Amino acid sequence: MDTTIKRNEDTMGKIIVIGGGAAGMIAAGRAAQRGLDVHLYEKNDRLGKKILITGKGRCNITNDTDIEGMLSNIPGNPYFLYSAFYTLDSKGVQDFFAELGLQTKVERGNRVFPVSDKAADVVSALEKYLQKNRVHVHLSSPVEEILHENGKVRGVRLKNGKEVLADGVILCTGGLSYPGTGSTGDGHKMAKAAGHTITKLYPSLVPLRVKEKWCSDLMGLSLKNSAIVIKDKKGKVVYKDFGEMLFTHFGVSGPMILSASRHLVKQLEKEEYTLWIDLKPAMEESQLDARVLRDFEKYANKDFKNALDDLLPQKIIPVIWELSGILPEKKVNSITKEERKKLVHLLKNLPLHILGVTGYHEAVVTSGGIDVDEVNPSTMESKRIENLHFAGELLDVDAYTGGFNLQIAFSTGFTAGEHILETEKG
Repeated sequence: MDTTIKRNEDTMGKIIVIGGGAAGMIAAGRAAQRGLDVHLYEKNDRLGKKILITGKGRCNITNDTDIEGMLSNIPGNPYFLYSAFYTLDSKGVQDFFAELGLQTKVERGNRVFPVSDKAADVVSALEKYLQKNRVHVHLSSPVEEILHENGKVRGVRLKNGKEVLADGVILCTGGLSYPGTGSTGDGHKMAKAAGHTITKLYPSLVPLRVKEKWCSDLMGLSLKNSAIVIKDKKGKVVYKDFGEMLFTHFGVSGPMILSASRHLVKQLEKEEYTLWIDLKPAMEESQLDARVLRDFEKYANKDFKNALDDLLPQKIIPVIWELSGILPEKKVNSITKEERKKLVHLLKNLPLHILGVTGYHEAVVTSGGIDVDEVNPSTMESKRIENLHFAGELLDVDAYTGGFNLQIAFSTGFTAGEHILETEKG
């Protein structure tokens, strides 16, 4: 992908980009690179505020996979993104940052991070892109309304009442997740006022709250190689996964749980779900029984509470005593076959009853947004207002964890910047 500056000094159009996150910065830079006069308006006092907290401050930029791999990790309207991904795919994003001096590395699950492990370096690279292309950045400048007339955009009205006229507008204000970063639904309100449909919004990639109080005793315990199955009250499997999870004071979190939440949030108000944890997914139940039997023979004269140290993390052992129904002081050599079988089954099927999710303040992304049927997938232009484009989390598209959501932001943002005022530019 060519990111060298191609500027026509006689700019042929003024563009306003609303929102200085991942989608907004790359959209503004690309539009300016095409020779347009671009003004980026950001409500915060700095750019990229949400980027700084992604990936626990390391910023999972993208996922090193092909377009089909991307689409398979997007449960929310994946095929709308075909054109955007062909415009800028994962390799394109990695090349884009390399040309800006940011070196990246690929980790487990094909996750791509900056070599420095600093999200701030990603923001700095994007700011460099804006500076190179002479984008006018307006910080602490919230936009209140998109101005349009006779089906064509004509500018914006700032919160202070000032009207700024423009030939095109790109709206990239994000969703509702992490509202402390400025994602408070402003863009949805502006798009709705401009005549667009907003589908129902939900927090997604969000920790789960559970009924069981013993979770709080395990707070901070991470299970690196566990498996989960989530079933509805009829026993139908709605999600299954293998990987990492984390116990919290209110329930469970971690990569597996966040992805699972995407399949639950829309039904939690009317459906009951149970999460079953397999603590030993590498073994069939018969194999695990044989392993437990060996441990019991090894610790035959010890109390049950001291016989599980080779098998489980220390922190979870008291929970297993209690749920197994075996008294912790019971001698191992007096544990019956039935008790052992029940224990083994518990280790493969540890149940948690899901109460709900924690909310937008801990959600990685928003599920729902601007109805994609009202947006041209090839250009990100509104089908209702000419020269109004959208990008990023504001749209009704969302993905699992692993760098896919930032790839969506970069691809849709770049596509919007590439095509805005395309006719005028020829």
